[in-house]
Amino acid sequence: MPLSDHEQRLFEEIEQSLSEDPQFASVVRAHDPAHVTRRRLILAGIVTVMGIGLVIGTVIAGAANWGAPIGAVLMFGGLILGLWAQRRATTGTLKAVDGKATRTTGGSQTPKPGGFTSRMEERWRRRRDSGEMF
Repeated sequence: MPLSDHEQRLFEEIEQSLSEDPQFASVVRAHDPAHVTRRRLILAGIVTVMGIGLVIGTVIAGAANWGAPIGAVLMFGGLILGLWAQRRATTGTLKAVDGKATRTTGGSQTPKPGGFTSRMEERWRRRRDSGEMF
């Protein structure tokens, strides 16, 4: 149902007042999932590059007995952080309850009744019953 002219004007006034409030904009930006994911991916890239630099630097300097393993751990940790951030960005949903945004991740999901396997099984049954195999 479309908004009335009065409701539309009120909505535009509220939108204008919120866009002029810098504190509101910073709070919304801080909890924006895309912004948080971008920050985590940048951090993961920095940690990974630091690990690579540490490995290369210690090998060149000849002190590979302590620096190379630490660099390898940093590289691995940065890659894991990046993969974790990317996965969390694609699997989570944003919920707003009482003005607070929370992210929930999909743990164990139950298969849908009309899911992929059900459709494939139904196609297989139809092919078998009709006599066409290939």
